[in-house]
Amino acid sequence: MAHPAPILTTDLDLPKLHQGKVRDVYELPGDRLLLVASDRVSAFDVVMGEGIPRKGEVLTRISKFWYEKTGDVVPNGFIAVLDETNAEEYGITDRRYFGRSMVMKRAEILKVECVVRGYLAGSGWKDYQRTMAVSGVPLPIGLQMASRLDEPVFTPSSKAEPPAHDEPISYAQVEELVGVEYANAIKVRSMALYGFGAQQCRQRGIIVADTKFEFGLIDGEPCLVDEVLTPDSSRFWPADQYEPGRDQPSFDKQPLRDYLESLPWDKTAPAPMLPQQIVDETSARYQEAYRLITGEELPPPAA
Repeated sequence: MAHPAPILTTDLDLPKLHQGKVRDVYELPGDRLLLVASDRVSAFDVVMGEGIPRKGEVLTRISKFWYEKTGDVVPNGFIAVLDETNAEEYGITDRRYFGRSMVMKRAEILKVECVVRGYLAGSGWKDYQRTMAVSGVPLPIGLQMASRLDEPVFTPSSKAEPPAHDEPISYAQVEELVGVEYANAIKVRSMALYGFGAQQCRQRGIIVADTKFEFGLIDGEPCLVDEVLTPDSSRFWPADQYEPGRDQPSFDKQPLRDYLESLPWDKTAPAPMLPQQIVDETSARYQEAYRLITGEELPPPAA
């Protein structure tokens, strides 16, 4: 079946509060927000000119899956995914936004990226090579790229607005940013979410190497907001191909990154054009992550 055209820009007749690399945030009546996941994709902090068909739906539906799985343990701001059953309530008739938009409670965002690592990869691996620690957390000597850690570690980072980059921060700095009580709550909740998600995914053949969560205050309570355990916020590896000491294949935009790494591109805008094959391979990778995590096929796009 042919893919619907990717959505790169959104134009709902609602107040737009924010546009990120992937999500556009709109204001809804009743102190609610609409988070629309576009099909935009970035690599090396540069947004590509082409979108990845159905990527936004994958991110939104996976987040819904986890919100519903974990809501009894960690409070969250999730209300619903926009679809034909509730669109009239919110005055939205454009079916292109069904399945990719989340209705959320408005929250006061805590300015911390809550990163949890169970394996040593990405910026955590680079940090370890320099300092034998990640975000100030000392780690054993002799670890390799992609080594499994004895216990998951909480390695927060600052939450920077583009074009600035998130930077690793210590737990003491988290306490300074949000206060001792909230710092403890978001750390405990992040570790619990990672532990639950990693266990669930392992049963489906996926290693969650690391992930990041975002929390916001709703009625004074630190609640989970934004995306949860998706291919954009997490490093998902196929368990049957895991081998420490090297880069791992992953269920995300790896085909796109690999292609860009093969080019003489300086990783600044504008991005090179993406061949259709790379776009298709990346879309398939996202949809495979959805199938493995939820045990279901991605529903057909809204007609």
